[in-house]
Amino acid sequence: MEGNQSQIAEFILVGFQLSEGLELLLFGIFSLLYTVNLLANGMILGLICLDPRLHSPMYFFLSHLALIDIFYASSNLPSLLANLAKHKKTISFVPCNLQMLLIFSFGSVECLILLAMSYDRYVAICHPLQYTVIMNWRVCSILAVACWVCGFALALVQVILLLRLPFCGPQKVNHFFCEIRSVLKLACGDIWINEMFLFADGVLILVGPLALMLVSYMRILWAILKIRSKEGRKKAFSTCSSHLCVVGFYFGIAMIVYMVPDNSQREEHLKILFLFYALFNPLLNPLVYSVRNAQVKAAFHRVLQKKGTV
Repeated sequence: MEGNQSQIAEFILVGFQLSEGLELLLFGIFSLLYTVNLLANGMILGLICLDPRLHSPMYFFLSHLALIDIFYASSNLPSLLANLAKHKKTISFVPCNLQMLLIFSFGSVECLILLAMSYDRYVAICHPLQYTVIMNWRVCSILAVACWVCGFALALVQVILLLRLPFCGPQKVNHFFCEIRSVLKLACGDIWINEMFLFADGVLILVGPLALMLVSYMRILWAILKIRSKEGRKKAFSTCSSHLCVVGFYFGIAMIVYMVPDNSQREEHLKILFLFYALFNPLLNPLVYSVRNAQVKAAFHRVLQKKGTV
């Protein structure tokens, strides 16, 4: 790391070449989206903590999802906003590596938490009589800790592999953030090991969990179709549809960014897609789970009523 820093002390985040006026406009829009993200996910966390009726495995994992969205956005958007406000697009070597670690970590943890949530829905619908036994608090805690540890461990391996490489120029990262694939393109050494591990992580974090989720939801759908009452089918489907919306959006974009072979023609499109993902994915979870979830809406109304009576 010492040798790398002596060769390159900072990187230049290219982003888009825009006028100062347009950068200030984007600063205002992105600041608003970041603030809404913090408030919306903070609201979800607050409701889950305050309302005892939401103290169940499903909302336990949802609280982790809200935390991840806050941390993920906070790992990249503040530096982007600072660069837009100051019209300066440089980032030092150490903060760049820290940003790569955090972005990769929180992205990986979110994939695994979504997998844990799909398992929770599978048990709730396919094995309802055994639900409280299978999804006890000890199991939920172990699953959550395993998701966080695995996510950070995989990201740490990627950053350590990157730190062994020499960076002797150019300094320009063709991205808005220190995204690991964009930074790797600036390395002077052989990066085939890094690319191999990135692909392996993509299979482990994206393809594997998505395949397991598809299998679980096929079994869930089959179980729902067996429910005789129309109201029962509707309730069972509504508990899964929100999760499916989030999974489709999250995994769809992530697989395009990390699993599709890269080329210069796709580079600009991927930058826009990654920016869209960083800005809107953290807003999707509170939006979907608050608008489409009756229990969350009911909890919100109860909190408002309590405040009204104070």
